[in-house]
Amino acid sequence: MQGLSLFVDLPDIRPVEIKKGVSITELIHLMGATSFEARHVARGAQLYQRMIEGNDTIWLGIAGAGIAGGMGGMVISLIKNGFLDVICSTGAQVYHDLHFAFDLPVKAISPQMDDNLLRRHGDTRIFDIGIREKETLEAQDEIIRRFIVEAYPRLKDRSLSSWEFNYELGLWTTEYAPHPERSFVATAAQDGVPLFWDSLSNHSIAMNLARTDREGYPLAISGQKDVFDSAALTFSLPQTGFVELGGGGPKNFIQQTGPTISQILGIDFEGAERGLQISTAVEREGSLSSCTFGEAVTWGKYKEAREDKLVQIWGEYSIILPLLVAYIIENCSAKSPKHLVAEMPDFIARLDAAR
Repeated sequence: MQGLSLFVDLPDIRPVEIKKGVSITELIHLMGATSFEARHVARGAQLYQRMIEGNDTIWLGIAGAGIAGGMGGMVISLIKNGFLDVICSTGAQVYHDLHFAFDLPVKAISPQMDDNLLRRHGDTRIFDIGIREKETLEAQDEIIRRFIVEAYPRLKDRSLSSWEFNYELGLWTTEYAPHPERSFVATAAQDGVPLFWDSLSNHSIAMNLARTDREGYPLAISGQKDVFDSAALTFSLPQTGFVELGGGGPKNFIQQTGPTISQILGIDFEGAERGLQISTAVEREGSLSSCTFGEAVTWGKYKEAREDKLVQIWGEYSIILPLLVAYIIENCSAKSPKHLVAEMPDFIARLDAAR
């Protein structure tokens, strides 16, 4: 004898048609009426919309090579519309972002090219992204070192957080680059969006800092200050939503802000309200990218495990992010930037006082 179906009150699935002239909103809703990752994409788009409409402080974590591949324009769109308040990126993507601002060559290539031949010609690649060693990388290195020398009077003789370094770098890029409008680093600085690195050493900017340190321009960028300053943001603006592109170090950096407050500083704090992750990682081993939202809840990174507040999309973010950005721009009214950079001293003082 079977009981009443547990599915009885759940939505019916029906075959859906896509017709000429469908809007991005209609497409996302159609995807949501199907199954598998298409439904998760729709759930993720609607979750991002709730973050915006709920006035969450929205963090973006950027891993992978999407910025080098031209996806920085989507980040710029989010910043300009007020849909993004704080960023944590790999230092590599901050570095590659500047190629576009300074009009250095970045090419769309085939990933099947002969790598030995590329090396002999002075070409480098990131999968299907072609970058010249001399005209792009070495030219970019010289620009980074020029920035360090020119900004040195403002940066020296104090302990810096990476967001402070990147803020100055973004303002300098705005002033001196021929195309600052192509740079999410410059746009973030203009709108007062704090931009952290997930690592202080694992990228070309740090490699150049190692040289300028020895050329008479030593800078002290502190990982401890990054940890505290990022926690101060989450503590001071506790209605938080995390959007994570590709997992990796940036994912852990932004999610560790809650445990820093509760476990390390001993302050009562329950974690972020909402989270959206786009990643190809699968739950097969113990890496951070395969860490599920449920697992993160057990660490105090999020308040509770709920399907309407935590959405995991399994997919490559160069496919998913354009859909999400188009959807929220179509459905959400633009907001004024929060200019959180200007408030950072107050946030830091607030967390210090709470210890």
